[in-house]
Amino acid sequence: MLTCDTPNIWTQFLEYVKDRCSPTAYGNWLAPIHLLEFSNDEITLEVPNVFVQEYLLSNYKKDLCAFLPVNSQGEPCVNFVISAPVKKPVPQREVSEAVVPPSSDVEERVKVKLNSNYQFETFIEGPSNQFVKSAALGVASRPGRSYNPLFIHGGVGLGKTHILHSIGHYVQKHHRGQRVQCITTEAFINDLVDSLRNKSVDKMKRFYRSDVSVLLVDDIQFLQNRLNFEEEFCNTFEALINQNKQIVITSDKPPAQLKLSERMIARMEWGLVAHMGMPEVETRVAILQNKAEQKGLKIPSKVLFFIAEHIHNNVRQLEGAINRLSAHCRLLKESITEELVERTLREMLQQAPKNKITVEQILKSVAAVFQVRVSDLRGSSRTKEIALPRQVAMYLAKEMINESLMTLGISFGKTHSTILHACKNIEKKVVSNETLRRQIQMVRRNVDT
Repeated sequence: MLTCDTPNIWTQFLEYVKDRCSPTAYGNWLAPIHLLEFSNDEITLEVPNVFVQEYLLSNYKKDLCAFLPVNSQGEPCVNFVISAPVKKPVPQREVSEAVVPPSSDVEERVKVKLNSNYQFETFIEGPSNQFVKSAALGVASRPGRSYNPLFIHGGVGLGKTHILHSIGHYVQKHHRGQRVQCITTEAFINDLVDSLRNKSVDKMKRFYRSDVSVLLVDDIQFLQNRLNFEEEFCNTFEALINQNKQIVITSDKPPAQLKLSERMIARMEWGLVAHMGMPEVETRVAILQNKAEQKGLKIPSKVLFFIAEHIHNNVRQLEGAINRLSAHCRLLKESITEELVERTLREMLQQAPKNKITVEQILKSVAAVFQVRVSDLRGSSRTKEIALPRQVAMYLAKEMINESLMTLGISFGKTHSTILHACKNIEKKVVSNETLRRQIQMVRRNVDT
């Protein structure tokens, strides 16, 4: 534990926690706190509001106790002072120097600050995300003239936000005359609510539809089941497209699987829809190596492959694993081995993923159980003897293969709506048809073995 007569104690505490939280969390909650004074018995901190105070005590109380003096109850001896809000007028000089000044009657909107770590140069490319990165670079190089809109979808923690911010950084650097607005769907909704409350909806519309040149929207799935907000977003979407202004959207699902209006889905499918998959093991190793180098860690290649083979859900988990190993090695001075990884990352490690299941495997298993030919399942016959097994194959493909309905439809030579209809039909039948339920279970076992 450090003593309170250390002049830079607060700086040391910030350096300690900075490695253990995201850049966004650090910037929003910890950076605004200032050290006012300290003694051997107490430290006084200035915070912008009571929420920052509560956040600090709720999330870093144990760490505060390790750095600061504590009282008889084991609580950190911290005195908080709430700073008075200060409204500073914007000097005319700053306005004139802005690249693209906002309209005089348009207030600065809430937006996501671009993460300086999220740039094309720091994005690790592999077969699963190569197409997405190429499309994003094309959009960033020629905003509004390449793929518009660009819709990127994929699972959690695969790098969609990284790509989104990379586009923003690139446009700001190479197209200084274009105004970039990067915002989450939740922030867009909150902005609209505030505008309705303040009776300034016209200003908001003017900003998004006139002042913005490149609109980057993260997590559009949160617009589902919010009809009024969806309508406003759709109108903004159309206004920007009609002006050849670039729109990039990310989601955890492709447009057709979102619970949005047909009009909204059609708009999002206008341009290019790109899927971002889970990085292959070699790409995961490269990501781990890159993160380790940033932390100054030297991890043997064998250990990197061990981690990559046992953490395969998303990239954020890989980064979390490196952060945990970094903290462990710094505190306990241990070298990184497989044994250390197993002990330190025990709850993060998963079983190595099985070989990827294919539509062909499912078709062969269905054909064997239902005693039909694979060629018939791929054909167009609508007889009951063929139609039912074909729908079973589609149902199991949706269940066992992590692909979009559109991709599965291509594999079967059908449309995504046909796949969806087949799945719903089988779901109804298995409720009351015991024989069909057993047949489907047999197919599953054959495919898994």
